[in-house]
Parts: sequence; C-alpha cells; structure tokens
Amino acid sequence: MFNVISRPPLYDQDAVQPMRDELIAVGFNELLTPQEVDDVINTKDDKTLLIVINSVCGCAAGGARPGVSLALQNDIIPDKLYTVFAGQERDAVDEVREYIKEYPPSSPSMALFKNGELIYFMQRYDVEGNSAEQIANELINVFNQQCSKTGPSVTPEQFEQIVYAKKCGSKIPMFKG
Repeated sequence: MFNVISRPPLYDQDAVQPMRDELIAVGFNELLTPQEVDDVINTKDDKTLLIVINSVCGCAAGGARPGVSLALQNDIIPDKLYTVFAGQERDAVDEVREYIKEYPPSSPSMALFKNGELIYFMQRYDVEGNSAEQIANELINVFNQQCSKTGPSVTPEQFEQIVYAKKCGSKIPMFKG
C-alpha cells in the first residue's frame, strides 16, 4: 500500500491494486520502503530471492506478471518472493535499482539475488514482445539452475483462480494527491 513518508505515487492506488494483487496471489510480498529492500537483499542465508519490479505497462500485464506467475508453478522456485511497484513506492524501487546498477532502470523486470548478490536479471527488453509462456520458460530454466525450494508457490487450484488485469498504463489515471 501507499507509503506516506516517500514521494507520492504516480498512479491512482485503486487503479493499480489489481496489478499488485496478481503477484500477491502467487506468493509475493510487497516491499514498500528502501529499508525493507535493504533488509531482504542483504540477508546472507544462502536463500534465493526474486524481486519483481511491477509496472502498469502493457508488457507487465501481458507478459511479466502472467509469466512469472506461471514460472512459479514449476517444481523448483526461489526461496523468497518480493515485489516493488514502479511509479508507486518510488523510493523502494530506486533502492532495488541500486543493487542492479549494471543494467539501466527497467520496469517491469525481475531480479534474482542470493546472499546480496545479483545472480540473474530479466529486464524490460527481455519481456517486450515475448509471451507469458516464453517468459515463464526462461525463468523456469533459471530457477532449475539457481534455486532449490520445492514449488509451486500456490496450488494449481489457487493458480486457476487468478485473474490478470489487462490494462495499459495509458488508461491508468494519474494520482491527484
């Protein structure tokens, strides 16, 4: 949800909530502050940590969110799942990007960390023009190589109940304070 201490969101909270809910429904937790980002990334516990930078754009709706959700139906998944929302919790997003400096700012995107180190990054360039299935297949390959937790993140029955928001950022109202 909206963090009143940080810079204000760019989009109406009610309009983006369905886009947040898609990732929460498959097991993601939201990071709302820079401190929360630092705490989870800097945990040295030999666990894999996937952070999705969510977005209102069409490639997030049509590819990234459904793709990562489908990938989390795999038999092997990351240990921990987190998300930040570009244009919403802007300071938290900026803090995630501090850990992936070798890539330009990108949303949607997906970063896999272990012991504070970036071990894989899928930037917007890798999402654009790819189907949810293609994105899922790429992530599944990475999960099978880098992760060890038994999946899926939610039961197949729960997964079948998820409804994806098919909205383009151009139709999301700007936040008016």
